[in-house]
Amino acid sequence: MGKYFGTDGVRGKANEGLTLDMSIKIGQYLGWYYGKEKHAKILIGKDTRLSGDMFELGLAAGATSMGAQVYLLGVCPTPAISYLVRKERFDCGIMVSASHNPYYDNGIKCFNHNGEKMEEELLLEVEKYMDGLTDLDLVIGDHIGEYFEWEDGLEIYMSWLKECVPVDLSGMKILCDLANGSATSTAVETLDSLGATVDAISNSPNGININNKCGSTHPEGLQRMMREGDYDIGLAFDGDADRLIMVDSDGKLCDGDYILYICSRYMKSINHLNKNMVVTTVMANLGLYKALDANKIDYIQTAVGDKYVFEEMQKNDYWVGGEQSGHIIFLEHEVTGDGLMTALKILEIMKATGKSLKELSEGLFIYPQLLKNVTVKDKNACLESKELQEVVDSVANDLGNEGRILVRPSGTEPLIRVMVEAKTDELCAQYVKRVTDFLEENNF
Repeated sequence: MGKYFGTDGVRGKANEGLTLDMSIKIGQYLGWYYGKEKHAKILIGKDTRLSGDMFELGLAAGATSMGAQVYLLGVCPTPAISYLVRKERFDCGIMVSASHNPYYDNGIKCFNHNGEKMEEELLLEVEKYMDGLTDLDLVIGDHIGEYFEWEDGLEIYMSWLKECVPVDLSGMKILCDLANGSATSTAVETLDSLGATVDAISNSPNGININNKCGSTHPEGLQRMMREGDYDIGLAFDGDADRLIMVDSDGKLCDGDYILYICSRYMKSINHLNKNMVVTTVMANLGLYKALDANKIDYIQTAVGDKYVFEEMQKNDYWVGGEQSGHIIFLEHEVTGDGLMTALKILEIMKATGKSLKELSEGLFIYPQLLKNVTVKDKNACLESKELQEVVDSVANDLGNEGRILVRPSGTEPLIRVMVEAKTDELCAQYVKRVTDFLEENNF
């Protein structure tokens, strides 16, 4: 990771950690880099937060000052940018979003011409320009670029989704929590056009209510309405609609582990689970692994982050993988997570099997999990401690096959994350405390 770009782009408070000048410079460098031999063709989208317009136009101004032809998709899901860059042969794509963060944050995510997250080597060159370590000459005369509002882009994206999953949703009643974010531009229209009866909450973005007590990170309202109403399924999207969390008719949450379980079982049953493999991160629940074992489905773990899940899938041609957060990748269709694609896949399975979400979830027991962060002075010294490893090993030994412990560093903060899964919440608390007490007593 570089100075500004993390695993998911640049992110910070608008006009504090992320400034207009930064967006202009990012646009300028990408406009220059892809426009060395022609006018670069760049696609830009955004979610609904207040500062989105500012950064969208800053990126566009920067890119056009280097001769680029810029297409503005407007409010859209992040995966729409990824797909359309590939489909319409853009040189690159840029999404203005801070995903599930509050409205006062924003971010800039960059995609290459394949719709994949942009190469780190190129992003490091962008950072050099942002810091004034590289000089570029602006174009003049008729070499200056222009921007266009591209109204057809979302229609192309939604049509493609329905081609990938041509399911008839007649008779299904769906409740969506759109997080007052990007999903407001596509979800209801797509599901409705497939025949479903769709009701939506958090469907009135005003610039400051994105992710505010709603969406995949705050699904309590959706859960309540699912218990009170007569719906087949509840769908909760995050701010930029690349993640999905589901709720069954009893109001029970079904996260990414449930999605991987349901989809992999169904794909295996129709001989469509390539290499019989599911890709997870180390944070997937122990219950998922036990359920996959019971169904004779193989799995592999990666580091936390959809970037690493995708890299493993791409390298070995695995077709389904994802994170507990609901960021699921179906590699035969896309190179990034897509909440609406995931929803359509689950709905297709419900239709094909005639089973409810609750019935499809049978056989998966999610172990109680507790995660606690401990602030430390030196993450590396802490993790290299033999005494700490002895404590961790003692917990692992006590848990045996009925739980697990994971101790790992934060990627961005001076924290050690201690996670335990066990049969009860009490056991989780007991074993987490054993490790965190050791860390705090030894003042790492």
